[in-house]
Amino acid sequence: MEQQSMFLREEDLPLAARLRPRDLDEFAGQQHLLGEGKVLRRLIEGDRIGSMIFWGPPGVGKTTLARIIANRTKAAFVDFSAVTSGIKEIKQVMEQAEKSRRFGEKTILFVDEIHRFNRAQQDAFLPFVEKGSIILIGATTENPSFEVNGALLSRCKVFVLQPLKTEEIAGLLRRALTDERGFGKLKVEMPDELLDLIAEFANGDARSALSTLEMAVLNGESEGETVRVNRETVEQCTSKKSLLYDKSGEEHYNLISALHKSMRNSDPDAAVYWLARMLEAGEDPLYVARRVTRFASEDVGLADPRALELCVAAFQACHLIGMPECSVHLTQAVVYLSLAPKSNALYTAYESAKREALTTLAEPVPLVIRNAPTRLMKELDYGKGYRYAHDFEDKLTDMDCLPESMAGKTFYHPTEEGTEARFKARLEDIKAWKAEQKRKKTGKK
Repeated sequence: MEQQSMFLREEDLPLAARLRPRDLDEFAGQQHLLGEGKVLRRLIEGDRIGSMIFWGPPGVGKTTLARIIANRTKAAFVDFSAVTSGIKEIKQVMEQAEKSRRFGEKTILFVDEIHRFNRAQQDAFLPFVEKGSIILIGATTENPSFEVNGALLSRCKVFVLQPLKTEEIAGLLRRALTDERGFGKLKVEMPDELLDLIAEFANGDARSALSTLEMAVLNGESEGETVRVNRETVEQCTSKKSLLYDKSGEEHYNLISALHKSMRNSDPDAAVYWLARMLEAGEDPLYVARRVTRFASEDVGLADPRALELCVAAFQACHLIGMPECSVHLTQAVVYLSLAPKSNALYTAYESAKREALTTLAEPVPLVIRNAPTRLMKELDYGKGYRYAHDFEDKLTDMDCLPESMAGKTFYHPTEEGTEARFKARLEDIKAWKAEQKRKKTGKK
């Protein structure tokens, strides 16, 4: 039996690896950073690289850009993976970098998926970045504001890499068909419209596009040295497009924000779309139900008190039957909330009261509304003068329930929206009645 070679030939590598750009001229996209005269291009060409973080979605060239820097720099270049490396490996690399620094040699440390390092591991880099032993280049698909240690982040310049445009990816695919590192040695017959279809399917991810192209070509119809790729083959290769979503990452928060703001803007079509994006990408329906239930009070409130009832019912339905059946219950709640009258009076009332509470934590509860379960408390006037509202014809009293220093403070300001208008009228009547009772008392005195 023939043994396999220990060394992988270049032609055996995936298409995306074979076509990895070798210099900035071959690099596609990111013209806002790498166009002529742009800051990152000047830093690379001038070999004046400082610690930096490349932040962007998969397949936009973060690792490739680091390798291009490695080819141009005069510094030692160390490729480091957050997936396979720990504190021990970090210390070993740092010790070698420190030795090199003493001999005047710089070390560039490229850390792929730096967001996968925990805080302690990230802290291990910090002293070496500070004294210049290493120049750190991190790559991450996650928002570094959330995932990278603040002290480390403050010492790095963040460059945001954007998804490639469809036309940029289409250009890459056309080059792949003619470049000898790609399929240039074959004669591939493939209409431009199919290349455009793959480019659009890739959703800004060059690696995904090249992988799809490779699959399509390898499954094409061969006749001698010619390979024909038709629409049916491409459609089969793109039939299971994965949604851009990470339940623990930034896109998770982007989508729930989009759902909230669409409902708040009374746009049921947009709200249902964002709901579908979340659920079809695998989001927990109970998470969505919790957020929707919060919205019912935060953005609708007493303008339509039934909104909360409906959302709680939707939450229970999600809990009982799960996906995919509960998607329609969430849709009902989302559409209802989108069309309901809006009031954030409850939200602003609590936030206002919270700010006041945090600055008045020492204010004592008025004696009149304290409970007095013991004789000592009664002797100390706990509950003295308390009037039970139900004992009075109007079911009202003019007792002051706020601390004396806060008398007259107002937190809840009802709107005229929906049924809240009735609550507003009722509140105004109550305030007028209490004011009249106090006026009468003052008049008697």
